[in-house]
Amino acid sequence: MRMTALTLSRHARTGAGLIVLALIATAQPAAAQSKSQAAEARLQKIESEVKALQRQVFPGGDSKFFPPEISATPGTPANPAGTPATTPVTDLLTRMDSVESQLARLTAQGEENANRIASIEAKLAALSPPPAPPPAAVIVPPPSGTGAALAPGTALAPAKPAATTAAPAKPKPPSSDRLAAVKAVEKPKTADAADDEYSYGYRLWEAKFFPESEQQLQLFLDKFPRHQRVSYARNLMGRALLDEGKPREAAQWFLKNYQGDKKGARAPDSLLFLAESMRRLKDTNRACIALGEFSAGYAEEAAGRLKTQYDATRSGLKCN
Repeated sequence: MRMTALTLSRHARTGAGLIVLALIATAQPAAAQSKSQAAEARLQKIESEVKALQRQVFPGGDSKFFPPEISATPGTPANPAGTPATTPVTDLLTRMDSVESQLARLTAQGEENANRIASIEAKLAALSPPPAPPPAAVIVPPPSGTGAALAPGTALAPAKPAATTAAPAKPKPPSSDRLAAVKAVEKPKTADAADDEYSYGYRLWEAKFFPESEQQLQLFLDKFPRHQRVSYARNLMGRALLDEGKPREAAQWFLKNYQGDKKGARAPDSLLFLAESMRRLKDTNRACIALGEFSAGYAEEAAGRLKTQYDATRSGLKCN
């Protein structure tokens, strides 16, 4: 009876041990599978981040940096016969090593690209010249070739800066004799008040009162900017300044009148006197440009009304 009890106890312990072993054997694959799935998820996330980093560092998808996922020759088995299969853990470790090496290469390449871009930007900044200051003043048309057109709004030569910053001296007031002589010039009084203003400026110029003529002509232009005499007034303003010995200021008015209305009544006169102004400034190149454009655009005036002035200007120049 005692032997039977001992035998039963021993069998019970053996059965319990077998059950525990069975449970441990069942739990180990489940735990390994769970860890494998978690590692797989983490690895896929890292691989996607590496691919995103590759697209940033190497835009364009060059095959040099994005090798094809299938590299084996079609028809070739992935694993030759007799090759032992690897465990999931081994595959994960292999892929992890590959991802880490790619990440290291991409990081290094990104730093190299950043350094290269910074170096290029520094060189470009060193090569860029500082902006040039604007000219002190602009006055007449730009040089191009002989006979080239004078582009509107362009300048011939910047005025030289003043040697000092002192304010210019005020002109002396006219003497009583001059005032009396100016008053002696009669101002016309007709039904056309605008024409009277211009005619008075012309009479002052004809009497060689050039500064007074300039003031009167400016008054006319300010009051009547659309009058039919505007082309006459702007040209006469240049003539008065030229006769006063101010060819640079005169050239401004001649150019303005010519460019303002090339079909104006005194546009050919202004272009011809622009050449004369440049000649007096010893700017032969620009003088020849203006003279060539005059002869090409106003051949009738060159052979008729302005022939004397045209011949005189041309004889004082050596144009090609």
